[in-house]
Amino acid sequence: MWLAGLGISGDVNAQTTDPALNALVKKGFLTEQEAKDALADAQTNLLNASQEKLPSASKWKLSDSIKSIGLYGDVRFRYEYRGADNAPGSGSSQDTYDRERFRYAIRVGIRGELTDDFYYGLRVETSSNPRSPWVTFGDDSNPTPSAKNSDTIGIGQVYLGWRTTDWLELTVGKMPMPLYVTPMVWDSDINPEGAAEQLKYSVGNVDLFSTFGQFMYQDNNPDNSFPSSDTFILAWQVGATVKLPKDLTFKVAPVLYNYTGQGQNNGLNQPFSGQGLNGLNPNTNGFNQNGINDLLILETPAELDFKLGEHSARVFGDFAYNFSGDDRARAAVGATAPEGNLPVAVTGQNKAYQVGVGYGNLGLVYGQTSKKNTWEARVYWQHVEQYALDVNLLDSDFFEGRANLQGVYAAFAYSFTDAIIGTVRYGYAQSINNRLGTGGNNLDLPVLNPVNYYNLLQLDLTWRF
Repeated sequence: MWLAGLGISGDVNAQTTDPALNALVKKGFLTEQEAKDALADAQTNLLNASQEKLPSASKWKLSDSIKSIGLYGDVRFRYEYRGADNAPGSGSSQDTYDRERFRYAIRVGIRGELTDDFYYGLRVETSSNPRSPWVTFGDDSNPTPSAKNSDTIGIGQVYLGWRTTDWLELTVGKMPMPLYVTPMVWDSDINPEGAAEQLKYSVGNVDLFSTFGQFMYQDNNPDNSFPSSDTFILAWQVGATVKLPKDLTFKVAPVLYNYTGQGQNNGLNQPFSGQGLNGLNPNTNGFNQNGINDLLILETPAELDFKLGEHSARVFGDFAYNFSGDDRARAAVGATAPEGNLPVAVTGQNKAYQVGVGYGNLGLVYGQTSKKNTWEARVYWQHVEQYALDVNLLDSDFFEGRANLQGVYAAFAYSFTDAIIGTVRYGYAQSINNRLGTGGNNLDLPVLNPVNYYNLLQLDLTWRF
């Protein structure tokens, strides 16, 4: 064991190289030559050991501009049930619609830091649907078992960002949602594409922030006007996070949305109707479900975080108001006042709100975090009137991406390991105003409008990495 404490030197002929060896030689335990040989062996062994620890040269060469690179994503499996029935008197040939599916979704990405305060991200995911990465087992048009023609991969995110200063950050591309919002207004699977500017500044216990977004809604080709007839949704958000005594944190951030440009495809340039034709939900014959006319929306999400016992708790909510909602209602019936056989416009349907609570490991229900043996319970009530929001952005799961519905959403998630999460979700909704349809564009339950009631059950198993 005394060799472990040797002071190694390149001159093995000097007797004073190691005091321990010199002492052993003086007491007659070692000859001078044996001490020299032992010193030489120890020196050789130490050199070999250090060489073995040297890493081999990597065969994967990264650009000098990349400071860091990280792999992340998730793999999810789901059983899902959706069911609904038509409102009485809708005239539909089909009164109820039920659908059961076994599904999977994959999202895999890389992200990291670049030199000079730039950062980047790239993520691929299953399905080409912007509001859902889910693929259904066995729904391929090819009739042979385990076909693959519906199992597509698309670009979910691709973006470049720049932290210009401590208080300003710029992002361009198809990016993670930069706004503070809720699923009431934006489906959490939507990754807006365009540009965003984020500012932040702290004053005492208040963190101020603002986010401005210029998101491409639809690219029209050819452009018929200068500078562009492309359709954009513009977002203007200001907010604050206030740190209060006793582990309380309050966050609120109003955001105003307006639209520019004229849509030329998919019904964007036609007035939104929201009604159905004999219970069906077509985008023809004046029963348009996509129109983005008369939308000037103010959304105000907020949350209060605090400790309740050993766990974190959150009371959250959202309120949205469409200042042009009555004009949207009038456009839906084709006139600003009743004429001939035109129905009377149902005005005053321009509000949406959500209120709920979460308890446990907050974010686990949405797969934003995971830690072994932790859990989260979440429940909220949601109310979306017919002309309050852009139905093309609504969550395609809860409420089926439709308006004129209200109901309850509940979820419970448990993390079996640091990477495996099990989640149960349930939603129930019913129509708000039986004089109106339940407008929206979603093919999951395509043949019902108006919907009288709606049920959703999802059982998920997620591997998060």
